[in-house]
Amino acid sequence: MADEEQPPPPVVSDKEKETAQEEEKEKDTAAADKPAADKPAAADKPAAADKPAAADKPAAADKPAAADKPAAANKPAAADKPATPKKPATPRKGSPKPTSKPASPKSRASPQPPAGKPAAKGGKAEKGKKGKKAKEEPKPEPPPPTGDEEEKDDGKLPENCAPLFMTAQTQEIFHCQCDVDVTEDNPIKIITKQEIIDDMRMRAAISDFSAFKQQMIDYPGDEILIVYDCEFKYGQNFYIALTEEAKELILNPPDEVREGEEGEDGEAEEEVVYTYTPPEAKEWKSLGSEKAIKEENVQETRGKLKVSVKRLRRHFGAPCSFTNRNSGDTKQGVIECTAYDDKTFDLKKIELNTATQAVPDQTETGTQTEWKYPRNACTQYYPREFSAVELEEIEMSKELNQFVKNVEPRFKLALQQNAIMNVFYDDWVNLGDADDAFGSKADSHLKEYQSFTDLNFSKDKTITCIQWHPTIKGVVAVAIAERLTFDERIDQAAKVIMTPSLILIWSFTDPIHPQLILEAPEDIFCFSFCPTDHNIIAGGCYNGQVIMWDVSAHGDRLKAPRGGNRNKRLNVLPGFEDPNALKTPIVRYCAVSSIEHGHKAAITDIQWLPDHLILSRLGVPTENKSGQCCQVMTCATDNCVLFWDTRPPKGAQAKDDEKGLKNPMGVPNTFKHLDLLWKPMLKMHLSKSEPGGDHAPIKFSMQERQGDRSALGKAQEYGEKDMAGTMGGAFSAGIKPGSGKERTLQGVQTSLYVGTEDGEVVYGDWMPQKDQDSGKLQTPKPSYYHTLHDGPIVSLQRSPFLKEVVLSVGGWTWAMWKEGVSSGPILHSAAAAVRLSAGYWSPTRPGVFYIAKSDGSVEVWDMLDKTHEPSLTQSVSPAPITTIFPYQVTQKQQLLAVGDNSGTLHILEVPWSLRQPTHAELNGVTNYIEREVKRRAFVVARWNFREQEKQEMSAEAKRKAGIAPNVTLTDDEIEQKMKAEYQIYLNDEYSFLRELGIVKEEEETLPDFL
Repeated sequence: MADEEQPPPPVVSDKEKETAQEEEKEKDTAAADKPAADKPAAADKPAAADKPAAADKPAAADKPAAADKPAAANKPAAADKPATPKKPATPRKGSPKPTSKPASPKSRASPQPPAGKPAAKGGKAEKGKKGKKAKEEPKPEPPPPTGDEEEKDDGKLPENCAPLFMTAQTQEIFHCQCDVDVTEDNPIKIITKQEIIDDMRMRAAISDFSAFKQQMIDYPGDEILIVYDCEFKYGQNFYIALTEEAKELILNPPDEVREGEEGEDGEAEEEVVYTYTPPEAKEWKSLGSEKAIKEENVQETRGKLKVSVKRLRRHFGAPCSFTNRNSGDTKQGVIECTAYDDKTFDLKKIELNTATQAVPDQTETGTQTEWKYPRNACTQYYPREFSAVELEEIEMSKELNQFVKNVEPRFKLALQQNAIMNVFYDDWVNLGDADDAFGSKADSHLKEYQSFTDLNFSKDKTITCIQWHPTIKGVVAVAIAERLTFDERIDQAAKVIMTPSLILIWSFTDPIHPQLILEAPEDIFCFSFCPTDHNIIAGGCYNGQVIMWDVSAHGDRLKAPRGGNRNKRLNVLPGFEDPNALKTPIVRYCAVSSIEHGHKAAITDIQWLPDHLILSRLGVPTENKSGQCCQVMTCATDNCVLFWDTRPPKGAQAKDDEKGLKNPMGVPNTFKHLDLLWKPMLKMHLSKSEPGGDHAPIKFSMQERQGDRSALGKAQEYGEKDMAGTMGGAFSAGIKPGSGKERTLQGVQTSLYVGTEDGEVVYGDWMPQKDQDSGKLQTPKPSYYHTLHDGPIVSLQRSPFLKEVVLSVGGWTWAMWKEGVSSGPILHSAAAAVRLSAGYWSPTRPGVFYIAKSDGSVEVWDMLDKTHEPSLTQSVSPAPITTIFPYQVTQKQQLLAVGDNSGTLHILEVPWSLRQPTHAELNGVTNYIEREVKRRAFVVARWNFREQEKQEMSAEAKRKAGIAPNVTLTDDEIEQKMKAEYQIYLNDEYSFLRELGIVKEEEETLPDFL
């Protein structure tokens, strides 16, 4: 090329020089027509472009005179080449580099000589050295590089291109990550103009294309080219084409001259000729391969069969004629060709022996087939019968009589077996029915279904109460409290006050974040959903106050499916997003009871009264015509059970303009009339029969429950329409107190079981009675109580199937009680190795209940299986379990909620064997309870008999010893004696008052009474 640096001339011997000089003299005319050969060219121009030989040598001005040196056109190397000129394409400024790296200027100035020639040193031609020895001539200097060559060698950018640095974020946005999306072999990336403009709008000055903002806007095309610079040759990791011409030049570079015929030194490359050399025969060396070849050969082990097929000569090539025939004449005389594939056809390869040899010697093949075309066929024939003479002979034969005698015992044995058992009964088919009784071992363990914990609210806290939502499946609420004793709460009062007291409502749709958070002034130890209005929640605080929440404003959030709350932000305009849209709402309580008139200790249990009854201020159960639960029962260790009424007092009517409004803190005014003014309507004080203190209740259980309207009688009928009209919004509409004309429910049991802090089970009546001494109304003393448990009662649950049966758990034991049996429990467990922490009946199986232990395990007891030990014991949590609550989701799914002392809520799936009741299980449990009651009555009778026998033996011993026996009075004698003593007291009192002049003579005496 004319604009490239020319390689040095090849080395020429002296003899060749002389020959060239002689040829030059003979061609003076030709030399005269070529001025470039006789006189030097311009200093800044290469040799003439029309001379093909001059294009491969430096300019003539850099060489000695033509007389001393042969012309470039007369070189032997040039003479062997064709005279057609090759004009290479001049590389444009800014064109991309070829794939192979071009030689550096140094390598161009010092090309490697061809093989067999010494290399030139320092970029000087060998010819110049030899010429210096022959004649003292000045050293030729290489021509200066052209402008394009300087730009290429200096590493300058192509024309209309600029370096661009793209950060990792920008590479990820435009999918051009280094060495991933773009590589050294594939460095080009096309990006649309609109994407770059959008990026500059979104990120403004942070965008890597902000430096070329105006060029990008003025760019005429729709796609912009960027090139990956892996070696940072242009200073950055990419460079960008700012015009369409630059992009086209990079994508479609001009063809460069690749001197395939010439080497780097300008001489013709030597053609390598490969000569075939036949291999030489060598001596054979055995390595054992002939043995393997011999073993693989097929050896004939039997003689060959000769088959001869003959046919008459005249039959060869004869024409064929087809005729009709009856298919029934011959067997298999018809072949059915169906228009569809026969699925019953199957060709099974039974055996196949094959062999392969290097030469086609012999092959043996075989196959077997099965007939896959069964057809229904029938036939009719006459049976073969014996004649009368033959039958008589056979019956009179000795062989038949001997045969009958031999088989008679076995025949009788078979008849007996058929009478004893059904020989056609399939035990394998009916094997699954046996697993239905008393649990199946195949699937009898609790499975982990879900777990809930919150690092901000429930970590390092204890779960005190669990309640499933009555109607929304998959929603469960838990109350959390500090793990502190009473002394620790006093010492850390400042910390406890600053720590929020919450109830977390979880949903299976979001196991990470709680759906709602209910705020309370103190730690909540118990709470309950209202059975008729599920948006109302009542809770008991540690300081003895009763709290009410109304979550009706957040009902849609609890019912929303997974991600339902998050999709709302897609409809919001950009820049107007609500940062609090995804936060869990905190619901503040809307009413709290008066602390002066409430409990003086922590509330440990709370229950709603059923919707079919209302208690008056005297404790009389009356009919609830509104069909709404509006009264709450609570208990605490301050020796009393309190009854609360949520209805507004008489005369207090809410204004129409205030209904539905909220106070400034966003709390609904549902129970505004109760806030800080709420007082209990009835108090049940639990005093002991003997002096020494009162009972401290922790749990209680009443016989009436939600949904059981048997106490209303047959005359009471509830219409579904009336009930539906009052459901849901009764509290917001305001329930007014009764008019006083409600019917008294005589069938309601006013007595209840109470579990105390000392492990006592107390049975008492809440209806107050008039005291004979003071004349005041007060709660009567309990009917009976038993100190059975060796620790506080933690659970007191009535069976959902048998309302007279009560389960109590406390200390290290559990017991089962029957209402009406006052002598003691009908079933009592042995002391466990660890303390029991909770208990609950199964909602679907009458004979199953769950017991939680403080070592983190759960026991499952089945009364129909065994009563001396649990049917299943499974570890659930490493922390002590505080409470459990089973819940029937569907007929095919039952879940068990377990709360531990570390603030984690575990949801376990109950297996089929523990949730599916067995056949007549309720009858079996009822019969078992009745047997235990009879056994308990027998034990009590035996105790009384032994006690009477002991007294008789003691009296007999005293009589023999001469000691007067103690006279034992009967009940009637004791009553007559007390009446006489009381009459004497009255007479003395009357005499004393008469002497003082207070009582006149005409006054009648007081009548006798007990």
